Amino acid sequence: MRKRSTTPLPCTVRRTALIAALAAALCACTTTPTAPPAVDLPKPTIEHLELSHWWTEFDEPALTALVDEALANNLDLKLAIAKIGESRAQVELAQADLLPLITIGGNAQRSRSTQVGTNPLPPGFFATGNDFRVGVDASYEVDLWGKYRISTLAAQNDLLATEYARETVRTAVVAQVAQTYFGLIAADAQLKLLRDTLKLREQSVALQIDRAQAGVIGDYDLSQAKAERDAVAADIAAAERAANQFESALAVVVGRSPRDVFTPNVAREPSLDKLLAVPNVPAGLPSNVLEQRPDIRQLQKEIVAESLRIDRAHRDFLPSLTLTGSLGTESGALRRLFSGPAFIWSAAAGLVEPLLIVKSLEANVHIAEARRDELAVMYRQTVQSAFKDVHDALAANDTTRTALAAETTRRANLQEAYDLSDLRYKAGYSPYLEVLDAQRQLLQAQTEQILAARDVRLALVDLAKALGGGWDYQHAVEATANATP
Repeated sequence: MRKRSTTPLPCTVRRTALIAALAAALCACTTTPTAPPAVDLPKPTIEHLELSHWWTEFDEPALTALVDEALANNLDLKLAIAKIGESRAQVELAQADLLPLITIGGNAQRSRSTQVGTNPLPPGFFATGNDFRVGVDASYEVDLWGKYRISTLAAQNDLLATEYARETVRTAVVAQVAQTYFGLIAADAQLKLLRDTLKLREQSVALQIDRAQAGVIGDYDLSQAKAERDAVAADIAAAERAANQFESALAVVVGRSPRDVFTPNVAREPSLDKLLAVPNVPAGLPSNVLEQRPDIRQLQKEIVAESLRIDRAHRDFLPSLTLTGSLGTESGALRRLFSGPAFIWSAAAGLVEPLLIVKSLEANVHIAEARRDELAVMYRQTVQSAFKDVHDALAANDTTRTALAAETTRRANLQEAYDLSDLRYKAGYSPYLEVLDAQRQLLQAQTEQILAARDVRLALVDLAKALGGGWDYQHAVEATANATP
């Protein structure tokens, strides 16, 4: 007969369990890197560029007032601020796990015992009895492995991410105000140009009527003059519609009431000379793009938070130590509840190691790791998009200025051509069609100059937005320096 093994099975089981526990402990105590993924960045060509209040460089008090109004009342910004309040509450909730849970309560119970079978109740035993209890209960899970501290740090980084999200909205709101305002003053400039042109066209029609009645010109020239006047009148209607739409858009973005949106009243300073005067910015790529862009900073904090949650999920494999205790009074009679003999207390400690839920704990780790991988890809995409925005904005800044210079020269040349054609017509050397053609080309050049000046300003807005202008990022660096583990 084969002899059975003399090695005790319980010892093997204990050894295996110990090895598994040690492996789990080593796995749980690992630290996930919190740094964002490395990206290949272009070399900067200029030093840090301060753009926290870039809109003031345009020297337009009306624009500054509208930006201030938007920062105080814009609804998208208010929504982002409300989300910060939610994240702050999540931090408080995470911090609560670091503190003991203390409750106070009482209960009253009345029960009745009955005779079991043929066994009578003991002498002096009352079948009906009362039990009253009042006490304080406390429980506390000792943060042996730092999982609750890690959860708090993750929640703090989530809070910082929502604050950067608010700054992302802030930069977008400021840019939208400036873009809409510049569209409005360009429409105003076009409207003034067209109204002044219409007056000249009316004078021209009146003159041509007199010349036709005198037999100097025929009906053809008169009809052409009237057609040019009517074309300008139609352009005025289109410019008025555009100005009205810009006004209502500004009323919305600055957060005004529906009544004010329906009847907008936007103060501005329409001036062609002021529209043509645009500030200069240093040409090149600054070295602080990643620091100034709040959307990039937001993703950096989200990566930190998710990396911490990976560590938190690992620590769930480790045993948890819970301390409990109670202090109170208990009595069968309510009148003796607070007497000396009614005093009771208890204290206990419990150690729990996860066993059958290991698969679900592993799934939590995998979920956190997948989320961090997603954020890493989003970070690369955002950085890629940021430098594309900067590249395009720098190109637009150069090309729009070149276009404005060309349109300004073109307008001056066509003004001279119009003046000469008018002299030639009055001297009888050229037909009236030559004057009309010169008028049309001059009006087109004047309009294109206004649009070119608007485009230069819009390019500056796009550049400021692409570089992350519109918030004090240096102050944010100091305020959040202690939040990253």
